[in-house]
Amino acid sequence: MRAIVYERYGSTDVLELRDVEKPSVADDGVLVRIRAASTNPYDWHFMRAKPLFTRAMFGWFKPKDHRLGADLAGEVEAVGKDVTRFHVGDPVFGEGVGAFAEYTCVPERWLAKKPTNLSFEQAAAVPMAAGTALQGLRDGGKIQAGQKVLVNGASGGVGTFAVQIAKALGAEVTGVCSTKNVEMVKKLGADRVVDYTRADFTRGEACYDLLLDTIGNRSLHACRRVLAPKAVYVFIGGPMRHLVASMLAGPFVSQDVKAVVAKRSSADLEFLSGLIEAGKVTPVIDRTYPLAEVPAAIRYLEEGHARGKIVITI
Repeated sequence: MRAIVYERYGSTDVLELRDVEKPSVADDGVLVRIRAASTNPYDWHFMRAKPLFTRAMFGWFKPKDHRLGADLAGEVEAVGKDVTRFHVGDPVFGEGVGAFAEYTCVPERWLAKKPTNLSFEQAAAVPMAAGTALQGLRDGGKIQAGQKVLVNGASGGVGTFAVQIAKALGAEVTGVCSTKNVEMVKKLGADRVVDYTRADFTRGEACYDLLLDTIGNRSLHACRRVLAPKAVYVFIGGPMRHLVASMLAGPFVSQDVKAVVAKRSSADLEFLSGLIEAGKVTPVIDRTYPLAEVPAAIRYLEEGHARGKIVITI
């Protein structure tokens, strides 16, 4: 089968399309014939081994695992003897290891049935970004209906899902994005949109109960100006220095400061599937690339201007 692999850390130049052995099926695993995948910052963190401490997990001098890619959607090719939820031919979506390939074997607990109203390409855009948005809002932010929620980075992969999920959970949502994305964020359901090229959301008069920060381009001190006394600030993306500063400041401010790293969850995938099938959440896809052009897709992602998700068709 064909797959994107890398044998050393570095830029997208280290990525190669090769013929590799098709994976075998673990007892608790599902062999998926991948129809589409999608990119995430997660991928280039693995590729570049940055921040530096991640080498302790990935391999100090070279990657322990040469595969890349997490988000996927496809069809069940085979199942292990302990698998009970899926059968050959089932359309599925979720997260795996080595999704930039024609096949991968995924633990059953990381998958769910594909939403019936999505294509494979749309479904592949969902797992990591939507899961991060959901867990950031629900688990980190303890979101409640009627709250005022601000999403910083509302036009990105996580942000486009966060706006829709927050609305589906009954919040009043403000999104922060650039001029070109204002109308898109409004169409996603935002009650109010702040164009950061024209206004600084931390200088506004509005007061929020929950701020979901996917960028980290404003300090916690600045963000606190628009947070209610018992509000929650949830950090899920941006420079590591911002995360460290936020965590250090957290114990000394009245607001609750949290950093959320999403966990793979089939239950969350099923919850998201329900929102999608009910028409409350729709993936936003910026561009699609074929498998051979994964390096170009990741380069575009690293530029930081993608609207929604970047999908790989296989």
